[in-house]
Amino acid sequence: MNSHSANIEIMDTTLRDGEQTSGVSFVPHEKLMIARALLQDLNVDRIEVASARVSDGEKDAVTRICKWARGAGCLHRVEVLGFVDGGTSLKWINDCGCVNINLLAKGSENHCRNQLKKTPEEHFADIRKAVADARDMGISVNLYLEDWSNGIKHSPDYVFSMMDALRHCGIKRFMLPDTLGILNPLELLLFMRKMVKLYPEIHFDFHAHNDYDLAISNVLSAVLGGCRGIHTSVNGLGERAGNAPLASVQAILKDQFNARTNIVEERLNDVSHMVASYSGIPIPPNRPITGDSVFTQVAGVHADGDNKANLYCNDLLPERFGRKREYALGKNSGKANILRNLEELGLELSPEQTKAVTARIIELGDKKEVVTQEDLPFIVTDVLRTNMQEEHVKLLSYMASTAYGLKPSAALKIEINGNVYEENSSGNGQFDAFMKALKSIYKERLGRRFPHLTNYSVSIPPGGRTDALVQTVITWEYNDRIYRTRGLDADQTEAAIKATVKMLNLMEGEIANNDKKNKQINQE
Repeated sequence: MNSHSANIEIMDTTLRDGEQTSGVSFVPHEKLMIARALLQDLNVDRIEVASARVSDGEKDAVTRICKWARGAGCLHRVEVLGFVDGGTSLKWINDCGCVNINLLAKGSENHCRNQLKKTPEEHFADIRKAVADARDMGISVNLYLEDWSNGIKHSPDYVFSMMDALRHCGIKRFMLPDTLGILNPLELLLFMRKMVKLYPEIHFDFHAHNDYDLAISNVLSAVLGGCRGIHTSVNGLGERAGNAPLASVQAILKDQFNARTNIVEERLNDVSHMVASYSGIPIPPNRPITGDSVFTQVAGVHADGDNKANLYCNDLLPERFGRKREYALGKNSGKANILRNLEELGLELSPEQTKAVTARIIELGDKKEVVTQEDLPFIVTDVLRTNMQEEHVKLLSYMASTAYGLKPSAALKIEINGNVYEENSSGNGQFDAFMKALKSIYKERLGRRFPHLTNYSVSIPPGGRTDALVQTVITWEYNDRIYRTRGLDADQTEAAIKATVKMLNLMEGEIANNDKKNKQINQE
């Protein structure tokens, strides 16, 4: 088979093998919603939705899916794992309204003799009987060769005897699982080619497990070896280390091997996040295709390269998967990233303003905070408002600390109208300690009354994210004037201190203006 022009059938097992992920259990309506998304939105060729005989709840879920699928004209694409158990699984599947069984047989002599306690001939006869019973009930059969990877490595004669015994009895697909994820790509290529050469008329599926982190590589080897079908799961869910993730398999098959599937790539991200929500298993931010960070350029040089000639783009264009490229804001951002984000927001800044905003973002990045595009307008506003003020008051340095069993303390060094003052104090909190030290400077050093704090609120900026910015808004009263100032920072205490320094600059600026006016009046 020429893999470079192969049509590859995708069978997704999120609802069966994926549900065998530790801690994952889908309720019936969730299974139905995922099944609909897989078949209608993603256009997966086939889905495996359950194991027979598991529970009444599972039977309810399968019945719901089959009822919907029959009405939608896609019942032939719904499959259930069943067992060679004298017809019990077949009756269960038939009662649910399903027309396909994925029959679990033993693909290694070790499993056959030591788990079933049967000879190969006895097991093969049982399988033929199950296939015949299924045919009588109008149920199509695909056959799993469980533990095939060990079988083909350690008992190949058993595997070939099994194929010879069953190849003509009406099985639609032979499905070859690497049940324990033990194969490497070179082994798999060799074994798959041997299977295809010996049985060229057979449709083989490959079912990968990711125990050695080789599931995707093995999928590609299987396709190179002539396999016609691949089993996947959304987000790589599955027993132990999981199965081959659907999104990655789709991208690699198409881009690296020019293989054709029926998958609608634009819906991969949406379905991935639906399954993450229902399963409770979050998507790692660096997971290819669907992770939150995989289409985000962090380094400023990358954004600069994209601006000039898309130098840091590959075939995995985010638009292809219903996403868009983003440029991260942090200490590594650089001017190019800032400009890209400002451009998307429709904001134009002068070079000096851009420099000031960049400096502020780097400051946040040094605190290991991730700034999003949603946060950017608030940072711009905060920086520009701050820079517009004449600096009568400069906070040169400060320290605020707390320790178990001790009152919080603060020490500060501040410049007020050209004069430098230092003070320390303790308080009921870090900000309270800072305020007491500041009030002490105003009262004892300057002989002036300090503004009265009348309201204090802390919130997340609208559209901002909790892991990036906190906004503190403080209302002050001084000489019948009301001042309302805001501080923006990753740290609540620091945000409050910034709001306080802004208030002092407003107050000192007003005092300076009044003094100037009075001086002019006196001169007149």
